[in-house]
Amino acid sequence: MKILVTNDDGVASPGLAALSEALDKKIQGRGDSTDEIVIIAPERPRSASGHSITLHKPLRIEEAKLSSGRPAYCSNGTPSDCVTLGFEVLLQAEADIVISGINAGPNLGWDLSYSGTVSAAIEGAILGAPSFAISVVSLSDSAPLDAGSFSLAADFAVRLAEQIVENRVPPKQLEHRAGFNGLLLNVNVPALPADQINGISLTHQGKRRYVDRVDARVDPWGRPYYWICGNIQDDESDADSDIYAVLHHWISITPLQLDMTAQHQFSLLNQWDLGFPVNHPSER
Repeated sequence: MKILVTNDDGVASPGLAALSEALDKKIQGRGDSTDEIVIIAPERPRSASGHSITLHKPLRIEEAKLSSGRPAYCSNGTPSDCVTLGFEVLLQAEADIVISGINAGPNLGWDLSYSGTVSAAIEGAILGAPSFAISVVSLSDSAPLDAGSFSLAADFAVRLAEQIVENRVPPKQLEHRAGFNGLLLNVNVPALPADQINGISLTHQGKRRYVDRVDARVDPWGRPYYWICGNIQDDESDADSDIYAVLHHWISITPLQLDMTAQHQFSLLNQWDLGFPVNHPSER
């Protein structure tokens, strides 16, 4: 089994080290000489980079070490670039699974549009590999994440990876399968001891907005500048959402797909007067 691992927190992040340690331990226990774990991550933090890819400059692959000392690779590219380089260059398009994480902080609700962690998993799905993103969520500002916060999520990631590989259709078949939408999973694990986790909740994306998003300031020369920040406003009432699940001590698993088409809106658009005949999908 060939496993490709990346993140958006950078190659030195503790979450990446915890995930690699759990995967290495499992692979060593299997004793299969064909197993391989390739880790390639951004050389620096690239949080909220979304699904950006690098087209305007050369990309490099450099040898690096995780915070644990384990050998790995890093790149000057984005998380999505790292998946492409790992898949196409380091593994010669033979990855059995792509894992992105473990992210230090939540990837919930509409934040998935910004997330470099989730976008790396999306890139894995685009390339035809079963993929998932995994994050750890602190439920208290007074309890910041440390190295120990990632252990439960790392063990869960290994178990989930096993299930994905055991129950999937091989990637090369998926690429040519009619109707394949590019499936992936987004996982959020509360930063709690195992005995305080209620279980697993299969969820959909919740609603997360940012208010007061722009902080306008003036530099010493009188020129305006801006910080994009904002206060989080979550809809905590939706019991089926990823936000609700994590706040109530459940591990959230949200299945995602690449096809973002809002199928239910075709009938509405079909009624608009746009000056030309409308070709509705059902009529093709």
